[in-house]
Amino acid sequence: MSSSKAIIVAAGRGRRLGPETEDIPKCMVRVAGQPILHWQLRAFAAAGISDIVVVRGYLGDRIRGGRAALRFVDNPDWVHNNILASLFCAADHLPDGFFFSYCDIVYTPEVVARLAARARTADGTPVLLVIDRRWADAYQGRTLHPVSEAELTLTDGQGLRVVRVGKGAVAREKAAGEFIGLAYFSAAGVAALRAVWDGALATGGLEAPFGRAPTLRQAYLTDALNALADQGIRLEPVFIDGHWREIDTPQDLAAAQAIVAGWGE
Repeated sequence: MSSSKAIIVAAGRGRRLGPETEDIPKCMVRVAGQPILHWQLRAFAAAGISDIVVVRGYLGDRIRGGRAALRFVDNPDWVHNNILASLFCAADHLPDGFFFSYCDIVYTPEVVARLAARARTADGTPVLLVIDRRWADAYQGRTLHPVSEAELTLTDGQGLRVVRVGKGAVAREKAAGEFIGLAYFSAAGVAALRAVWDGALATGGLEAPFGRAPTLRQAYLTDALNALADQGIRLEPVFIDGHWREIDTPQDLAAAQAIVAGWGE
């Protein structure tokens, strides 16, 4: 049985959005009339996922869930940490499994529904990653966030397992798609992820290199995912074809307005 909990990592400032994040955190930036976070909560609620934990940092007290009840975990060192360290600020909420989301992406309810449906039936699969096969469409004219920053994925010959993921980790011509920042970890997946984290802490600490990151403190989730793949842990792709957007720059925000507005209220 899959978890009904979601953890959204929303600790960073989002400096690339410029004045949009001067007074609010990135997840509260409005796209098509609603904060990014509210589009996420809408999609999770439609899939029956209502236990939402938000890891907050920059201007965290200004995060509002609208009609949704939220639980908060604070990352007091958000200025120096990246996504992986922020996630482990919520370590007490992980053990039974959870859905995971970056804070700067919007997606339709159908995207979460597809992930949740697979989570209900994927007995024994530790990690599910939502992968967009039409990823290149969103990079047309996207000069402020080029393809070199895409978290592209490489799968095995049958497309059944993700074997590599991350910025600069996969050649464009070999990519099966882009990891959108939405995932599911079963209890077994959490145990494996925790073992990777604890092992890295024990051997080098937060300031030692980890994966492609200069330090564990600055590691992305994808650095840990690659460590799992290297250990033979199954990372299964859940493929989609669009129906999401990343909001990282003013250019992204402008491009997303009309697309997201078409998703309706």
